[in-house]
Amino acid sequence: MKILKVIGIVLFIIIAIPLIVALFVPKSYIVSVSETINQPQQVVYDYVRVLDNQKDYSVWVMADPELNPEIIGVDGTVGAIQRWNSKMKNVGQGEQEIAALTPDRMEVELRFIEPFEGTAKAANIFTALSDNETRLTSEFYSKDSYPMNLMSYFVGRKMIREAQTQNLKNIKKILEESYSNKEM
Repeated sequence: MKILKVIGIVLFIIIAIPLIVALFVPKSYIVSVSETINQPQQVVYDYVRVLDNQKDYSVWVMADPELNPEIIGVDGTVGAIQRWNSKMKNVGQGEQEIAALTPDRMEVELRFIEPFEGTAKAANIFTALSDNETRLTSEFYSKDSYPMNLMSYFVGRKMIREAQTQNLKNIKKILEESYSNKEM
């Protein structure tokens, strides 16, 4: 009987500690990464604002070779939506909508359906460093409720940072190497 009591206490502690920690973990966070691209700001802006171009640089889109995202509306303009539905769990189902465009910023609203429901916001910020050099900053804004904030804060942030970093490297490569010789 004593062993059952000890096992019960240990299980309670294993469950209680993460729940207690989650009380002190922020419910929202921002992930921000930047990359300098040797192209004019307008070239970088014109490429990134077109959602269909994500098939060439987004790790999420490229993760499923059979994924064929649907574009609704006029791509590259406010209100354009890209919907996806993948059989792969790590890609899932959802959509993103261009919420705002200014000459130096693109804001996107993300709506996830599977493998989990939720919303988030993202932005791309375009900063001209010179006539032929642009800093592209990719930001992701998340707000999660308790107790999901614990996993999202520690696991989600890392996953988003790695994906954003790779996406920016892919954009840099495309725009500096192959895209500079093509018409946009």
